[in-house]
Amino acid sequence: MKLTRKQRKAARPTPATPTSASEEALFGGSLRYDIGWNKHDDAFLELNLRAMLSRLPRLIALTVKLAWQADRQALRLVTGAEIGRGICQAVGLIAVNQALSHLLAGGTTAQRLAAASGAIVMSAATAGVGAVLHALSTAGTGRLEPKVERVATEQYLTHTAAVELAAIEDDDFHRLLDSASYGAGSARRLVKFVQNIVSGLLSLVAAAGVLAVLHPLLIVLLIAMTVPSSWAALTVARRRYASFQIWVQHARAGQLISRLLMSTEAAAEIRVHDVGPFLLHHFRQMSMAQEAEQRRLAGLAARTGLVAAGWTGLATAAAYATLGGLLWSGAMALSVGGTAILAIRAGSASLSNLVLQINYCHEESLFVADLHELCAEAAVRAIPIGGQALPLQPREIRFEKVVFTYPGKESDSPKEAKRALDGVDLTIPTGKIVALCGENGSGKSTLVKLLAGLYQPDEGRVLWDDVDTRTADRQELVSRIAMVGQDFYRWPFTAEVNVCIGRSDIPPSTARRDRAAHYAGAENLVAELPNGWNTLLARGYKDGHNPSGGEWQRLGIGRAHYRGGEILIVDEPTSALDAKAEQKLFDRFRSLADDGQTVILITHRLGSVRTADLIHVLDRGRVVESGTFTELLSDEAPGVFRSLYELQAAQYRPTGTAGLPRQATGSASTEGASPA
Repeated sequence: MKLTRKQRKAARPTPATPTSASEEALFGGSLRYDIGWNKHDDAFLELNLRAMLSRLPRLIALTVKLAWQADRQALRLVTGAEIGRGICQAVGLIAVNQALSHLLAGGTTAQRLAAASGAIVMSAATAGVGAVLHALSTAGTGRLEPKVERVATEQYLTHTAAVELAAIEDDDFHRLLDSASYGAGSARRLVKFVQNIVSGLLSLVAAAGVLAVLHPLLIVLLIAMTVPSSWAALTVARRRYASFQIWVQHARAGQLISRLLMSTEAAAEIRVHDVGPFLLHHFRQMSMAQEAEQRRLAGLAARTGLVAAGWTGLATAAAYATLGGLLWSGAMALSVGGTAILAIRAGSASLSNLVLQINYCHEESLFVADLHELCAEAAVRAIPIGGQALPLQPREIRFEKVVFTYPGKESDSPKEAKRALDGVDLTIPTGKIVALCGENGSGKSTLVKLLAGLYQPDEGRVLWDDVDTRTADRQELVSRIAMVGQDFYRWPFTAEVNVCIGRSDIPPSTARRDRAAHYAGAENLVAELPNGWNTLLARGYKDGHNPSGGEWQRLGIGRAHYRGGEILIVDEPTSALDAKAEQKLFDRFRSLADDGQTVILITHRLGSVRTADLIHVLDRGRVVESGTFTELLSDEAPGVFRSLYELQAAQYRPTGTAGLPRQATGSASTEGASPA
């Protein structure tokens, strides 16, 4: 049975190591966890030769599948070359045995050399062919590796981009993202490891086949020489994988600090507030904690390696003593003994390398398995495809008893959970300007996220006429909505892309782009950019340019207009604009609504909503007032909007002036009294 996020969190072990001062100071606690949250515990605990060999066919099949998707021709080349190398090695050992038999037989030196010449030539020929095949295999692997990494990365990114927003904001899903992000690189390395495994297997089969023909006891000796090194490799790998899972978030946090020191966004404040030494101190402390972990692992690896080397030495001495006894007793011919030594050395090297490669393959496969687990989890949490069609021209959008709590904000007691929306009932008539007002945390932005389909209500319904958005076609829903917010994303691409990305599913349109720029008042901004629309808006790159906050906001507004959604959601759209530009923008919102577009306006500047057709006032996740601007300022209104408006308007009145601004009665002094 699959555990819920809260159950997994409750069952998660306590931090594996004490919290460092830097973790406590910057991140509020330890970032290191036992691997109990990871679903590969069973695989980890069974990290031994038997378990790995039992999984080997599946690992090879997984890699072959990725390689087949990436480059079939290169895969065929590598497979054929490795099989050919194995045949060459077997033939070469047989040729060596024949050559030794002739060289150690009776007769003159010339006679023995003449008899052995054919076998010697065969041995040299197989060595040459094997070298050519090895080069072909290496070339094929070099082609496969980057392509396999690309295919694996595309799988990872495709699934991640398609999940619900709630999944991205879930901390458990993000831990899986952290681990799975290494999967593509591991998939690339698996290609080389699988190639080495196939090569090692064929070499081992060749050597073991020759040893079996020479004397069955030699195979036992070969295994005895290899077991200690195999045990050491598995033990070290187990510790390394456990350490990675424990430290994965700690490592990401250290990288975050280093990126902050190089960040263009944080550069000014780092220098003005002299934050550099502070960040460097904590980066050093975080790095030193990781260095201590690496020293611990290195010490354990050295001790394990020393023990394995001792056992390998004893096993090797026993093997050669046994071989010497067979030769001394006459149970084995001298030529056979020479071939046996070569075969044992080759077989021992092949078996040791094979175990090591299987170990590497298994270790990397755990990260690839994390990637596949992410893809499976992302498929479960993906935005659904298909659904009920929305009305072509809806009359209204209704929220009915909508309750919503952000992921991670749940409480064991429902009464104690802080709801972002708590039983919201409101109506948004289409083709109008509808304003959402209220203090910070009142639920305004949350409400429009549910309207845009970014979240689904925990309770209640969001209806387009009579179509519930839960059952609606989500792709159609988002295609009909455009959004611009105060914190819209500033894409590190050209100015043109920053506007045209508003509708990335169609080819860029110059005419549409220019209309969007005109609408947002961004024509002069673009004209003054060094390379016009082709200017890169990313400081720190070649020819990069960094617009001001107001310039970025114009581009964001242009992006929303370029999208052309039927519902335009604007969240604090004028916070970085001057008064003149702000007034022009609100005039354009009015003209859009007059033409039938729905504009949903979120703002703290209550004077800016005087042109709205309907205002909903939210407080602590509930709708407490609804009406027009004039109605909400009247004496009959409950007074929430009125009190907030008076608080803001007082900042614009001369000292000593009392009472409500004349704007409430429709006076021409509207702009003078407006907080906007």
